[in-house]
Amino acid sequence: MTVFSIVALTIAVWGQRLIGGFAIGPWLERRPTLSKAASLIPAAVVMAVIVQLTVARGRSLVVDERLAGVVVAGVLVWRRAPFLAVVLSAAATTALIRAVAG
Repeated sequence: MTVFSIVALTIAVWGQRLIGGFAIGPWLERRPTLSKAASLIPAAVVMAVIVQLTVARGRSLVVDERLAGVVVAGVLVWRRAPFLAVVLSAAATTALIRAVAG
């Protein structure tokens, strides 16, 4: 069962890549607005995963100091701050709130 699942998923992923490269790619090239929007999808998915990992613990919602760090990082990315400044500011914010609260 596991080997079959791996083979099926491999075929499905390759199929998606082929469809994207040969069917959707040329179609998006003719529509620059959609192309730009489609290029933002991977970043949005990564951010959604980061937020989900930050605020979820099992089946419950946890709002703690980590969320403040993610908010600070989001604002700094929006303001186009350097990557190192984003990471250090988010870590410092989280650490400062943990020190004050705990």
